[in-house]
Amino acid sequence: MEANTLRGRAKAQRRVALKNAAITLFASRGFTDTPLEDIGSAAGVSGPAVYRHFENKQAVLAAILVEQSTELLEGGRAVLAQDLGSEETIEALVEAHVAFSLRRAEIIRIQDHDLDKLAEGDRHTVRAAQRAYVEIWVDLLADLHPDEPAAARRTRAHAAFGLMNSTPYSAGRGQHTRRVIERMTLAALRAPLS
Repeated sequence: MEANTLRGRAKAQRRVALKNAAITLFASRGFTDTPLEDIGSAAGVSGPAVYRHFENKQAVLAAILVEQSTELLEGGRAVLAQDLGSEETIEALVEAHVAFSLRRAEIIRIQDHDLDKLAEGDRHTVRAAQRAYVEIWVDLLADLHPDEPAAARRTRAHAAFGLMNSTPYSAGRGQHTRRVIERMTLAALRAPLS
């Protein structure tokens, strides 16, 4: 039984190593220009051994993007579960999203360039998680802007994501960058339209 447990852990570690290698390679080269064999080599696994963990390269991409979209949605729900006031919840969401963007900048690059490479079902899963995440923000923004229609609040949310997701392209990722992006995002979310 212990051998199975050790074997299971080793297999899980190889899968994580393969995903991490793929993240680095997809972010720098793009999905199309990254052979599956290169992912295996970067993770210290032979090309054919990759197939023990993933059906194909598209399955690796799906594992990365589905996991990250789900993580962001669960993070948003965790902030809501803290039952803070509206302002505090928005601030906590902004902080969590910026932290995610700084920590997972490569994922944002991959999403920007390669989401369309996912199989239809996986793309639907990612988009469904993203839509649910957006609606968290749209609902919260109703407290700040009760006279705005949902479509306008949705535009605010997407504009905020543009600011927060700019981190892969920003000059730095330190505390100064974090503070600038958080403050700019909060200012945009709070700004009156008239």
